[in-house]
Amino acid sequence: MKKRRLGNSDLEVSALGLGCMGMSHGFGPPKDKQEMISLIRAAVDRGVSFFDTAEVYGPFTNELLVGEALQPLRNKVVIATKFGFKPDPKGGTDGPNGGPKWSALASHPDHIKKVAEESLKRLRIEVIDLFYQHRVDPDVPIEEVAGAVKDLIVQGKVRHFGLSEASASTIRRAHAVQPVTAVQSEYSLWFRKPELEVIPTCEELGIGFVPFSPLGRGFLTGKVDEKTEYAENDIRKILPRFSAENRKENQKVVDLLTAFANEKSATPGQIALAWLLAQKPWIVPIPGTTKLHRLEENIGAADLVLSASDIEKLNEAASKLEVKGERYPEAMEAMAYR
Repeated sequence: MKKRRLGNSDLEVSALGLGCMGMSHGFGPPKDKQEMISLIRAAVDRGVSFFDTAEVYGPFTNELLVGEALQPLRNKVVIATKFGFKPDPKGGTDGPNGGPKWSALASHPDHIKKVAEESLKRLRIEVIDLFYQHRVDPDVPIEEVAGAVKDLIVQGKVRHFGLSEASASTIRRAHAVQPVTAVQSEYSLWFRKPELEVIPTCEELGIGFVPFSPLGRGFLTGKVDEKTEYAENDIRKILPRFSAENRKENQKVVDLLTAFANEKSATPGQIALAWLLAQKPWIVPIPGTTKLHRLEENIGAADLVLSASDIEKLNEAASKLEVKGERYPEAMEAMAYR
């Protein structure tokens, strides 16, 4: 697996990481723990060194899974996790990620430091390689958030600071207090908002960019259509873009990827990932999967080179397509780009 450096930092990771959320949260019932441990270790065997989790996934169970899977391989991997939510003491299963309910955003400095201690234990590590603020908390100045993570870095409990779904102005303010190593946001051929301000800001400041949902939550693989049924606790069941009507309309995006894939003896998903990798040398997508054959397919995208001409043709064709449906319900989208 080729490697990439996240921005101007010294954090070098595999060109493709592995998003672990779906193994225990967000996309239906949690998968078998031992199978997922085997899958994570298989990813390491195949050169993947960058793993993404968060306390909110489960909650907590995904960090526990990742920690157990990677403990014997700690010296080969980079582990990223996140803070920024507060669990609802009353419980419930109608939270913002389609899973267990979390009562509020929470990024007060004392809370950040508490989360770091708990995540270190669950992940079975002595230092968090990359610690993201999961969503910007409008009640806590970003300078205080950056300052809290800076303290953790000084204490040797965190190596690098990251932001997720933050606006360009917030990234700048945070970076002035504690250099931001990576910004994580949704980015793919069917959601390109980061291109407007966030990616140019990352380029200017020397910050790496980590696209989540680089395969459009599975849609860009070509294995989803308007007849696909989702479990009640699958986040896609509440996403406007994933209504049956919109999936039917958005099939034209998959058709475009399929046409390019046929020319390259590849799959639609591989074209989608290769397109992202071709955008900038400091972009590191983190596709998630729970299947070994899909993991191997995704990894294959790292060796698929699209020429400047290929990218131009793909962009030109994609610009003529209108993606139907918002990516999130209004309340969830309101938490992004603050």
